[in-house]
Amino acid sequence: MRSFAYDAPATPQEALQLVNGRADARYLGGGTNLVDLMRLGVERPARLVDVSGVLADSVESTPEGGVRIGAAVRNSELAADSRVRRHYPVLSQGLLAGASGQLRNMATVGGNLLQRTRCLYFQDISKPCNKREPGSGCPARDGINRDLAILGVSEHCIATHPSDMAVALAALNAVVCVMDHDGERRVPLDDFYRLPGDDPSRDTTLASGDLITAVELPAPSALTEHSAYRKARDRASYAFAVGAVAAAVDVQDGQVRDVRIALGAVAHKPWRARVAEEALRGRPATAAEFESAITRELEAAEPTRDNAFKIPLAARLTVAVLSGLAGVEREDER
Repeated sequence: MRSFAYDAPATPQEALQLVNGRADARYLGGGTNLVDLMRLGVERPARLVDVSGVLADSVESTPEGGVRIGAAVRNSELAADSRVRRHYPVLSQGLLAGASGQLRNMATVGGNLLQRTRCLYFQDISKPCNKREPGSGCPARDGINRDLAILGVSEHCIATHPSDMAVALAALNAVVCVMDHDGERRVPLDDFYRLPGDDPSRDTTLASGDLITAVELPAPSALTEHSAYRKARDRASYAFAVGAVAAAVDVQDGQVRDVRIALGAVAHKPWRARVAEEALRGRPATAAEFESAITRELEAAEPTRDNAFKIPLAARLTVAVLSGLAGVEREDER
């Protein structure tokens, strides 16, 4: 491992100053992803700025009735928070589906949002990768691509975002609070992440030096309280998703009053299934309607050689979660 400087600032403002204008500096939270990438040689920072001691590590109520989650809150603590478990069960379930207990005890909310793809070509510095070295190519398109993206892809990148927590937050319309030298701004999660386009090296819309301070959730409602997360993976123990869905649905008199659906392991970012959501609002809450809606969403999929199975997998996961939340019987259960 290369040598690097380590700083432990006393305030967020000091942290900003230490990173300002330095492309070779990185913020350090729990380190569960960044340190791994340093060991692999993917990340080579000359300076680490430890922000775990200067960011909020608590979950607080907001004046609007929602919650503000400090960026330094550990994943295990957030999953166990009574307000989260009661009012935002999809988030608690998503967190518990990710990583091992030991990693959840270390990983922070801010770091979880910024974790990088597990694409094999990105993690292997002996291989070309447009995300790691812009312009070098994307061998995954014709190589090992079973676990990679089918939605929002580009000719330059088919990597997937690995976070379970971020998929749950997408279904909750979460907002990311970001600090720079001008103060704090609020960025809707859907605007926080970006698709690869012609520059897959950028995972988010953050500017250099921006610091995540918190995540805010809206006031709980019948929608957020009727929410769930389901993940498909190659083994039951600690493993990244090959398909995942976070969903929330409000059913009144057998009709879908409102719904939110976010898919994981299918895109460069948590994928809000807005086509499916629009198709379901005001429609009967039936398994057939759920299947029709998610099928329309997945018509935009562009699978590669080995990952076309993700299309029926995502559809079945979505129908199963929505049917369970709405209390309706699926065709395959009859």
